[in-house]
Amino acid sequence: MRRRHLVTAAAAFAAAAALPVHAQGNFPAKPIRLVIAFPAGGPTDITMRQLADNAGKVLGQPVVVENRPGAGGTLPAQLLQTVPADGYTLAQIPLGVFRLPYTTKINWDPVKDISYVINVTGYAFGIVVPTDSPIKNWNDFVAYAKANPGKLSYGSTGTLTSPHLTTELVAQQLGIQLNHIPYKGSADLNAAITGGHIMAAADSTGFAPLVQAGKVRVLNTWGDKRLEKFPDAPTLKELGVNVVQNSPFGIGAPKGTPPEVITRLHDAFKKAMEDQSYVQALGRYDMVPIYMGPAQYTRFAQDTFAQEKALIEKLGLAKPQ
Repeated sequence: MRRRHLVTAAAAFAAAAALPVHAQGNFPAKPIRLVIAFPAGGPTDITMRQLADNAGKVLGQPVVVENRPGAGGTLPAQLLQTVPADGYTLAQIPLGVFRLPYTTKINWDPVKDISYVINVTGYAFGIVVPTDSPIKNWNDFVAYAKANPGKLSYGSTGTLTSPHLTTELVAQQLGIQLNHIPYKGSADLNAAITGGHIMAAADSTGFAPLVQAGKVRVLNTWGDKRLEKFPDAPTLKELGVNVVQNSPFGIGAPKGTPPEVITRLHDAFKKAMEDQSYVQALGRYDMVPIYMGPAQYTRFAQDTFAQEKALIEKLGLAKPQ
């Protein structure tokens, strides 16, 4: 039954590809699936659902969000390698996708085997500790780590995600050794830090409600300037660490998706980004729109692919060749 379904889908796609452009102008004729890389309830999920709702109104068909967390945020991109190139399955492309070939054996290329539709935003990151922690500021954090190599535990939203690798890069620059504990997303990470299972958490500002509730304290943030929501938290640059990270992400489609379908999707999601409801949803997590169209986003993918290779090698995490 599964084989017949795949054959039928392939035949339908082949027939569609043979049609003139104006005949494909009916896209979309059914709901579109948007697969995101993190669990329900976190900043990515909440903001992407608002974006999907906005885009669905523009397209005249629902854009249905599906969560596929795990594997450092790379599962949606891997899914694109197995579905028809018809524009009906889209995926969030986190920065971790560009690290994948350097750490895992795969048979596809993150640059060449994805059609880049649009970049939509990035994250505001930071490190937090429980409010009752004896670690009151970043100097305390570094001092404890230096005095207790490998004993300061911190959680992130997954192995080889930006929070994980950026924290390890910072640790390397400072000559400290930390104990990394990966989680599947912000919701699990928040539960771990409030439950006393880890000493610190590196994440996007999905921790903001915990700060507002007085449960955690922000030690630093990772942008070019301080965040309005946490004006007392210094940036890494202010603390003498030359690191800035905002981890842009967007939406990709399978390789070979017809250009006119890419254009239709791009235009709809661009309009969805400009809707005030999306800007407000981003603002809840100190995120801002970061727009890149298909050509610019493809160049970004190429450049980031090379940059991530250098980072992985610097941290000694590259797989043996």
